[in-house]
Amino acid sequence: MDAALLMPPRRMMVPIRNRWGAGEMAVMDFGDPKRPVDLVFVHGNGLNAATYRSLLAPLSSSLRVMAPDLRGHGLSRLPTQIQGRRGWGDYRDDLIALLETLEGPPVALAGHSMGGTSALLAAAARPARVSRLVMLDPVILSRPMTIALGLPLLRHMTRGMPLVKAALRRRDRFDDRKQALDAYRGRGAFKGWPDMMLADYVSEGFLDAGAGVSLACTPVWEASNFSSQGHDPWAALKRLERPVTVLKAEHGSTCSLSQDRPGVTVRTIPGGNHFFPMLKPDVARDALFDAAV
Repeated sequence: MDAALLMPPRRMMVPIRNRWGAGEMAVMDFGDPKRPVDLVFVHGNGLNAATYRSLLAPLSSSLRVMAPDLRGHGLSRLPTQIQGRRGWGDYRDDLIALLETLEGPPVALAGHSMGGTSALLAAAARPARVSRLVMLDPVILSRPMTIALGLPLLRHMTRGMPLVKAALRRRDRFDDRKQALDAYRGRGAFKGWPDMMLADYVSEGFLDAGAGVSLACTPVWEASNFSSQGHDPWAALKRLERPVTVLKAEHGSTCSLSQDRPGVTVRTIPGGNHFFPMLKPDVARDALFDAAV
């Protein structure tokens, strides 16, 4: 086994204060702490930084990588305000706050699913802190849908989305992490996940709660991420003058980008679904490495 996989990442809590509320962002820090950060990687909705440990750890033999827990996920201690929430501006601003704590040259910024889109929003707002962007099947709806969901009168459309309803039905409490692991293995979105990656997700996807454990990302907050689509990734892409690489799934992709455009390279992963970073980690890892070196 790669020695980098055996070396646990360092843990840190980064103070965050912005208009969305103050608290601490939990961050996993891989690689040589004496070198500047090369890559910041952002997880998907309902997941956490630990989920991607086996994806990111091998990079730490030559790169320094940071992976934060977004607001409402993992071990981060930041308030979650659902009422009146329109989009992912809270994640954008939290990532900007993290980027501004980093010393050294601009970093490669990357993310999976919602994390990729949040990284895009942050990079467009602070391009001086970002060298390039990698998005792994980001959530980028079609332009007409993005415009429609940004209109106040049409925002209610998202409440009936199957993903919203499914998130709200999600079981949020188990007797212990082993029970949760057994319940998830081979089922639903977790079908085909390696046991190591699933165990990493469960390890910090649940918090101790009395006699059992409960989801760190509550079903209501996960549903809010699906339904809050007032942000505009198309406008962010247009503003961002940095190289962008998009890897999208061949099946069930959440990304409507279908071809290259100026500064943006789009690759479709043959046979991949939305969770190809878990099922085809070498493909995702190679793209991250190429962006960060």
